[in-house]
Amino acid sequence: MASQSSKSSPKKPKLVRDSFTIPKNEFAAIEKLKDRAIALGTSVKKSELLRAGLMSLQGLGDAAYKAALAAVPTLKTGRPAVTNTKAAPKATATAAAKPAVKVVAKSAAKPATPTAAKKASVKKAVAPVASAPAPRARRTSAAAKKA
Repeated sequence: MASQSSKSSPKKPKLVRDSFTIPKNEFAAIEKLKDRAIALGTSVKKSELLRAGLMSLQGLGDAAYKAALAAVPTLKTGRPAVTNTKAAPKATATAAAKPAVKVVAKSAAKPATPTAAKKASVKKAVAPVASAPAPRARRTSAAAKKA
């Protein structure tokens, strides 16, 4: 008999998480409505306010529902664009993060050997001050056995 009583109990509705964009003044209205609820002696969460609003909209007639929808301005979907004040420091930070280029001056003395001459010509080239280390090569199973 206990199994029948558990089957007849109502199932909890599945919850869904979502995100949306809302103007600041409408977001502030949520806070005002929460404060209003506290003044009336009850506390409420943002999600509960939104759900109460949905229930109110469901109870409207077609004409009132259409008027309520027309009163809401359309917003551009997606995340808000980054303002110029935030973009400027990022550009400066990325410019500062680039490695400086160091130019090696020619030495006045001539190298004694051809190998030294090659090394000196390589030093003449423009080279970054701080370079990242080269990635390590993976050992194959044969190389691992030898090591």
